[in-house]
Amino acid sequence: MAQIEFIDALSLEEGAREAAELFEAAFGSKPAGVWDAPGRVNVIGEHTDYNEGLCLPIALPHRTFIALSPREDTKVRVISTLSGGVVAEADLAGLEPGGVEGWAAYPVGVAWAMRERGGFGESADADGASGTDGAGVGADGADGADSAEKKVVRGFDAAFSSCVPLGGGLSSSAAMTCSTALALDDVYGLGLGDTDEGRVTLVRMAVASENEMAGAATGGLDQSASLRCQAGKALLLDCNPDLSALDSVSQQDFDLDSLGLELLVLDTQAPHSLNDGQYAARRRVCEESAEALGVRSLRVLADRVNELPVTERAVAVDALVARLESEEAQMRVRHVITEIGRVTEFVEAFKARDVKRAGELMNSSHNSLRDDYEVTVPQLDVAVDVARAGGAYGARMTGGGFGGSIIALVDKGQAAILAQKIADEFESRGWNAPRALAVVASAPAERVR
Repeated sequence: MAQIEFIDALSLEEGAREAAELFEAAFGSKPAGVWDAPGRVNVIGEHTDYNEGLCLPIALPHRTFIALSPREDTKVRVISTLSGGVVAEADLAGLEPGGVEGWAAYPVGVAWAMRERGGFGESADADGASGTDGAGVGADGADGADSAEKKVVRGFDAAFSSCVPLGGGLSSSAAMTCSTALALDDVYGLGLGDTDEGRVTLVRMAVASENEMAGAATGGLDQSASLRCQAGKALLLDCNPDLSALDSVSQQDFDLDSLGLELLVLDTQAPHSLNDGQYAARRRVCEESAEALGVRSLRVLADRVNELPVTERAVAVDALVARLESEEAQMRVRHVITEIGRVTEFVEAFKARDVKRAGELMNSSHNSLRDDYEVTVPQLDVAVDVARAGGAYGARMTGGGFGGSIIALVDKGQAAILAQKIADEFESRGWNAPRALAVVASAPAERVR
């Protein structure tokens, strides 16, 4: 029997204790507090975000914990349970984008973004960046010009502990940046973490850290999930740019416990290959196809199709893609239009507690990603096939593809059994052993102590 690593979530008490103990050992004092932020997994809605479509992420019970204290100067010292006891240091004063190397760029970049992009630096004007993004909003909800005192983010000491798996596409980096953002918001009295509107600003700061300091491309889905998801809910994220950040999300029922279900997340540990241009090529085909069909984005066409009765949609999609010259474009467009529709249908199925239908939609999503979008690899397909044969209601790859993870909707208590079956099949094929976790929709970033 193959060995499989099954990753359990740390309890809030365990995670907080690990982070606090590491902080005390590294810095010789107790932290001002401990905060956490979850990783995320996308339930359905893949390769739809850059087509102005719909996604449906949930927050994981697996979280990154940060023990943190503010400093009076602009220096930053950070350590992690994974850094081998080494403290990384930086100085926010004069820091430029890309000025921090390695993992420390993520937490340091959050403080940098708050100062340079959010208006919370010493040299910023009193009203900071209190424009349309609300980044200069103070703790009392007024902008900086009306606040009794200017809010300034300075340096900090921090220690991290995490049970979010690395490298499986479960947003461990977003868990780090979002936990840092919430901690800094709290210790410096910005007041943004208390409301959803304020958390939108924290999302932007976390995104800026990843994009500008760490040099990692991210569009905000991961950070929105980490800061804005709710326990027992999935976050329906509408990527239509005409919507405000507040109007672009809604909380949807996804209470697996009440249905006697859990979600198996299995990292195939297949090598990723997104760096060979495959992702960019698909995005380009989608954009060119939208232009050829005379619309701003494929979302426009998806909305037209999904307004039709269900029995007429397949014919309508066939008619649309037939207008495209290349078979490749026809396949890519077919996936995007039908995947956007599947997100809406999945939400409706869960509202009706129709688990069978929800599973069918997950299966259809994977089949489309495999056949029309061509982003799966053998490990993903085999894992999905074994999950379906082993009794999952539905299974699909999740994330960008070309490696990474699958998810399977299963009865509670079956995730470990199913993961073992997949591991055994992988072993028989000479593949890397997968690792797995069982999850339910969990809480957003929060203060633990």
